[in-house]
Amino acid sequence: MNTTFKATWAQCKAELIRTIRNRRFVFFSVIMPVALFYVFASTVGDDVTVGNTSWPTYYLMSMTVYGVIGASLTTFAQRISRERVQGWTRLLRITPLPSWSYVLSKVVAQGVINVAIVLFVFIVGGLGKHIDLPASVWVESGLWIWIGGFAFMALGTLIGAMRNPDAVQVLALIVYMSLSILGGLWFPTSSMSGFMQEIAKITPTYRLGQGAWNLIAGETLDWAGIGILAAYAIVFILLSAYIMKKQDAV
Repeated sequence: MNTTFKATWAQCKAELIRTIRNRRFVFFSVIMPVALFYVFASTVGDDVTVGNTSWPTYYLMSMTVYGVIGASLTTFAQRISRERVQGWTRLLRITPLPSWSYVLSKVVAQGVINVAIVLFVFIVGGLGKHIDLPASVWVESGLWIWIGGFAFMALGTLIGAMRNPDAVQVLALIVYMSLSILGGLWFPTSSMSGFMQEIAKITPTYRLGQGAWNLIAGETLDWAGIGILAAYAIVFILLSAYIMKKQDAV
């Protein structure tokens, strides 16, 4: 057990180092959310309100969600795909390391990275724009975004099931940008047409953002949104497991 723990911990550290060194991750998940926040927060102004919340506060949550989703989709999906193509997962099967250790190391490492993204955007954005929220709201909204990020890890796993890392990179980026815009992370869904608003409500990005927006507005989490996000996570996990199992059988 001690050997397995050490091997799993070594895997986690390796995943963390690889991710931090990935320039694509740094740009899309760290620099871009903060840059977009400052650009749009300054352009729209502090006097505008969205859902009983000041625009900078609302948009800070949107960009934090955007950063976490980006990390859970783009880098996570491509890393899984590349390792499968290189035969890394097959190699692990002939080692004493159990298969769950490989999966756990990836989930734990990505979870740590997502925590860092939440803290970084909160600190840089919150201090820079003097956003004043109760400590409990900071913790609750950050925890909600972090937990919701696991659903997008499942989506990243599904996309990463493809055996073409280059195609995975393009597909993950398209899905990331499309869902972010459609889900109201770049601009509020209230600015969309009625038809587009209805479509936005069924996207996982909107449901993750909605939880954070509700919390900063003093409201409770929407159970319907929680159910939809959980359903997405389950479907993504089942589909990715099925596809990978079929590929391994072939």
